[in-house]
Amino acid sequence: MKLTKVMKMMPKERRDQILKQLHANGKIDIEDLVNQLNVSAMTIRRDLAYLEENEKIIRTHGGAILNKPLVVESSFRTKEGKFNNQKKQIANKAVEFIQDHSTILLDSGTTTLEIAKLLKDKKTITVVTNDIKIAAELIDTDVKVIVTGGELQNNVGTLFGPLTEQILKNIHVDLFFLGAHAIDFKAGITAPTFEKASIKKLMIEASEKTWLVADSSKFDQKSLTKVCDLTQLYGVITDRNITTEIEEKLNEYLEVVTVEGGEQQ
Repeated sequence: MKLTKVMKMMPKERRDQILKQLHANGKIDIEDLVNQLNVSAMTIRRDLAYLEENEKIIRTHGGAILNKPLVVESSFRTKEGKFNNQKKQIANKAVEFIQDHSTILLDSGTTTLEIAKLLKDKKTITVVTNDIKIAAELIDTDVKVIVTGGELQNNVGTLFGPLTEQILKNIHVDLFFLGAHAIDFKAGITAPTFEKASIKKLMIEASEKTWLVADSSKFDQKSLTKVCDLTQLYGVITDRNITTEIEEKLNEYLEVVTVEGGEQQ
């Protein structure tokens, strides 16, 4: 989308045009705005400063991006039903990496729950998890299940706290499937609380290999607390709704596996 040149546009009109283009493209360059709005670079910088002061944008070197809100914690009921097809396809691919007689660690979350649903016929694996819904899914199976214990996060089903951390500090597993609230190339993997980030860090440390399992909606997002850099992961399994730019960047850091995504919800 390109802005048309406008003569003697009022400041509010200019700023509205800037926001309109940012919502369409995600970023904007000062030089482009100078040419398109027929004003000086100083005028554009003043407009961007105003928009940043009002928490509409974040200025970058030579331009600006939208000021996206941080991702916050959602209840299981809120997350359940969103991007179902993508999560199931990601889970189908994830189980291909699980070998017989291995010990795997499943992070709390709806995508990892889909993985658990596909493990019911496995007889020789051990699953460690801090998610009571995952544990409940495997009750009537031959899968050996170890629940970390800890304090229950109501409405989510996650176990966390000192007891959870103590268990994770004393185990070692072959494979960890990490869920994510938000993924950003600069910020890395982030979580909405310090407690949740701490648990995920310990899970990564306890594992020989970590696969990130996350649908495309989690990318280009940030949350409060850092979990790790992308370079600390072995690979990512996601859906093909990610942009070509994101996929190319991911390939610089880790192994990337994409699955059919279906329509975004």
